Amino acid sequence: MSQGSDVILSRMMALHPKIIDLTLDRVWQLLDALGHPERRLPPVIHIAGTNGKGSTQAMIRAGLEAAGGRVHAYTSPHLARFHERIRLAGALVTEDYLTEVLAECEAANGGTPITYFEITTCAALLAFARTAADWTLLEVGLGGRLDATNVVDRPRLTIITPVSIDHQQYLGETLA
Repeated sequence: MSQGSDVILSRMMALHPKIIDLTLDRVWQLLDALGHPERRLPPVIHIAGTNGKGSTQAMIRAGLEAAGGRVHAYTSPHLARFHERIRLAGALVTEDYLTEVLAECEAANGGTPITYFEITTCAALLAFARTAADWTLLEVGLGGRLDATNVVDRPRLTIITPVSIDHQQYLGETLA
């Protein structure tokens, strides 16, 4: 019997003792096991900053789609259901496909400690690499250069929204 995405996501929450642990090592290890889907994405627009990332992404997505583009989008957090984080060529990821890519990432990870955001970002990248689109929009989660979305080698465009002090318990008391 297949398990739904909620069951897999619950297991993924328990894979790492910390919610946030800033490094890219675990992400690179999983992406390697998955065959490096981050190398097969449509052109990427990477959006970072403290405030306005989601609004900026929504405006860019609306413009690209209005021009006839098929747009993948990854954002966090979600409001009601995890599915809101992943749009494939303009549509929210289906339950069946989300369950498939989550299960594949869970199996490839093999129980190795990895944060929820890291493994779910890898799942999004896997889904994006397998679905035709014209653009990929990636919203940074937290931490800038060590954020799991920062595995894309050459984004077509990087946008930095206003940056201010936030999440001091993880990022420290300065902007440096």
